[in-house]
Amino acid sequence: MEANHVLDCKGLQCPIPLIQTKRTVERLSVNEILELHTTDPGALQDIPVWARANGHTIVKQQTDGSTYRFWIKKGRRED
Repeated sequence: MEANHVLDCKGLQCPIPLIQTKRTVERLSVNEILELHTTDPGALQDIPVWARANGHTIVKQQTDGSTYRFWIKKGRRED
């Protein structure tokens, strides 16, 4: 899946990956995709909950060893 932007948050702990994701998605246009890489296990719950609450969609999620990858499609709702 091709992303419009890749955000590397590996090694960062909660809440930093969520904060960085929010800031990056805010800069995207509607329907653009952010690919997030994180090693924070809390992201497995935090990122999908945040995305749904803010009108975004997790179009793909993958675990590669200790790295969690999310592809987040920006929705129309603005924070």
